[in-house]
Amino acid sequence: MAAIKDLGKIATKFARVASASGADYAEGVANPKVSWSAATKAAEANYEQGVTAAIGRKSFGKGVSRAGDAKQMAGAAGKGATRFGPGASEAGPAYQTGFAPYHAAIGSLVLPPRRARRDPGNLARVTAVATKLGQVKEQLSKG
Repeated sequence: MAAIKDLGKIATKFARVASASGADYAEGVANPKVSWSAATKAAEANYEQGVTAAIGRKSFGKGVSRAGDAKQMAGAAGKGATRFGPGASEAGPAYQTGFAPYHAAIGSLVLPPRRARRDPGNLARVTAVATKLGQVKEQLSKG
C-alpha cells in the first residue's frame, strides 16, 4: 500500500496554505503567462468534448446526488450569504453594461395599447417584449 499522509492533515494544510495565498492569486491574475481569453477560445473543442462525455456519463445528476441538499445549503448559507452583498455591489457596473442592450431595446418598443384588466389582448404587450428581448439575445450571441 502506498504511503500517504493522513487525510485530515492534508485538508488542514490545504486550508491553511490556500487561505494565505490571496496575494499570490492576485499576482497570477494580474500577470498571466497566456491571455485567458485566447487560451479559453483555443480550448473550445476540448470543452465541447468534455461536456459531451460528461453528459454521456450522466455526471451532472450524479454530482448533485453526491453533494446532496445539506452540502448545498451549508455552502449557500455560509459562504453565499456573506459574499452575496459585496459581490452584488461590485457587479453593479458590469450589470449595467450587460443589461444596456436590453434596456435600449425595451425603451425603443412601441407597445400595443393597454387593455382592461385580464383582457387577453394584454398578452400582446408581453409577447412584444419577449420577442424583442429574444432578438437582442440572439444578436448578442452572434457577436
